[in-house]
Amino acid sequence: QVQLVESGGGLVQAGGSLRLSCAASGRTFSSYVMGWFRQAPGKEREFVASISGSGRVTKYAESVKGQFTISRDNAKNTVHLAMNSLKPEDTAVYYCAARNAPYYGGTYYRDYDYNYWGQGTQVTVSS
Repeated sequence: QVQLVESGGGLVQAGGSLRLSCAASGRTFSSYVMGWFRQAPGKEREFVASISGSGRVTKYAESVKGQFTISRDNAKNTVHLAMNSLKPEDTAVYYCAARNAPYYGGTYYRDYDYNYWGQGTQVTVSS
């Protein structure tokens, strides 16, 4: 079992930056593939970014490539999402997700691949 707690959301003007963090409980954080998803009002939850357990492999949604950066610190059981040049369409609740995959060197991008979810953190980008 792992518990995930997101932080770092808030209100920012268009063009600004935010850095989301997700703290995970447990002793084997490096065996978890971590992902970020988001859900805007009236829309389905969508994939944003994911990172392998080692941190060597990352994957991004086309809509955020070059704008967002996912990273992890296995010593601190945390994963981050650095978001730059934010746009109003980035407004959403952002969720951290985890999938226990100790022998898998890649990442996942479908929400049903993930076993654990945080409560979400609101990101609002004003125009």
